[in-house]
Amino acid sequence: MNYVWDVIILARRLGVDLKNINFIAAKSYSPYMELSFKYINGTAYEGDIEVNPYYRFYEIFKDLFNINNTEDVELRETLFDILMHFLSDIDTYAGMSKREFYKRFLLKDLNSGLFGSDLKEKMQLFSKDEQDILAHNIIKLYISGDMLYLFKDTLRRIFKNPTVYVNYEAKDELLIYIREERTDLNEAKMEFIKEIFLPIKFRTEIYWNYHFGIIGVDETMIIGNIALY
Repeated sequence: MNYVWDVIILARRLGVDLKNINFIAAKSYSPYMELSFKYINGTAYEGDIEVNPYYRFYEIFKDLFNINNTEDVELRETLFDILMHFLSDIDTYAGMSKREFYKRFLLKDLNSGLFGSDLKEKMQLFSKDEQDILAHNIIKLYISGDMLYLFKDTLRRIFKNPTVYVNYEAKDELLIYIREERTDLNEAKMEFIKEIFLPIKFRTEIYWNYHFGIIGVDETMIIGNIALY
């Protein structure tokens, strides 16, 4: 970690309240790094974060901590923290594409209940990274309308190496093998993904942990580890 935006992004991913981060001007720092940790490979995302204010923001802070100015120290330290939060927030938006902005707006609306309290509650089942995946694919769904592809893509990103079989012969059916335990949380995530991305005409069979047997495929024909279709 080298820049203040590293701290902000990590804190957001971990669900840390940004009010718990206090930026302070480092008294001892490297001229080649913005963050000043005790150890060169150190990381922090909460509490006091020491910053070299002159690494990128010399013109802003050059007079704020003049060594000859000993007045209003507490006020200047508070002002520094406010300004660094403001600058780091701007940093996190720098270089973002239009789609990234769309994702931010969509996630804000979903998590605020704009699409209904039911979706708001279900969004809390997912981690920050998983919510980002959902928002990304919802936007792609709006643009392309390719529901089946995005359903399978979302499953692959949320669960560990799932396998999806499509049966068009007798009926529109998906056989889904998930290499994870069947838990209330996993089932709730699956139902949400189906609700958003799965075409109405498809029915599904979900196999948790154990694959259904396929004649000729030895890995699926192990006694005691076979699900019946």
